[in-house]
This record gives sequence, structure tokens and C-alpha cells, in this order.
Amino acid sequence: MSYRIKTITQEQAEDIAYNWHYEGDYSFYDMEAGQEDLQAFLNPKIRGDSIFAVTKNYELVAFFSITTVAERTMEIGLGMKPSLTGKGLGFDFLKNAIDFVMIYYPCEKITLSVATFNLRAIKLYRKVGFKDTHTYMQATNGGVYEFLKMDYTKGY
Repeated sequence: MSYRIKTITQEQAEDIAYNWHYEGDYSFYDMEAGQEDLQAFLNPKIRGDSIFAVTKNYELVAFFSITTVAERTMEIGLGMKPSLTGKGLGFDFLKNAIDFVMIYYPCEKITLSVATFNLRAIKLYRKVGFKDTHTYMQATNGGVYEFLKMDYTKGY
């Protein structure tokens, strides 16, 4: 699958924020579920050049964010269009995101956090090569949730 990755536009950010709605427990990932995160996602000054739109055939299919967390360590956050989740497309998307990070943000390690109820994503991350490091509790979206921190080391 051939993806195109570019810095997200305001129009794309608004589309994701207001039109991407997940079903069931996955509604946790709706941008509107957390007002602070929503405002940061929509504000171009806060967002800067750290969030990327992923398109295929000119259609917005996913996005990811990149943050430096330590020397040679980047953290990513990922989101796929709700109508495309659960269809086996995540592996190619995630591998493309990792390749992009390794090329444009040379690092030795990529880390991410995922809600522990999201077994589908955890399975994908492990399949790509992420390793579990620890769990922690995080206040977000009006509650406190358990998250799993995972690391991907270059060369895996």
C-alpha cells in the first residue's frame, strides 16, 4: 500500500476532529472526547509541524504525531480513519510511519502509549516489533485509564 505523508493541514485536522468517530469502547479515541487534546490538535501554533496526515489516492486515511522525548528517542501517536480500522491495514500504515520517523527524525528508539483495553492495537504493535515496557494510570477524557508503554528499537 502506497501512502503519502505530509504535515497535516488545518482542514485535515478539523476533518479528523469533528468527523472521525469510533464505535463502542473505541470512542475513547474520538478527538472530541478530550477538550484539552482537541484544542491542541486544532491549534496550528500548538500543533506546529509535529502531526502528519497520511493519504492514499488523495484520501485522508490516517495521521500520526511525533514528539521528541529524550535524546535519540521519539514518541508517536497514531490514528486511522474509523471506517478503515479492523481491516488489516494497520501493519502497512505503522511500518510506513516508523520508516518516516527513522528517515526524518533519526533516532534509536520509538515509543508509544496505548490504552490497555485496545487489544487490537497492542497485537498490531507487537507484530511490528514494539515491546511492552510498563503500564501506568493516566487521567484523560474525563476519567483515569490504564495505558501500556511500548518501545520499538531500531534494527528489530
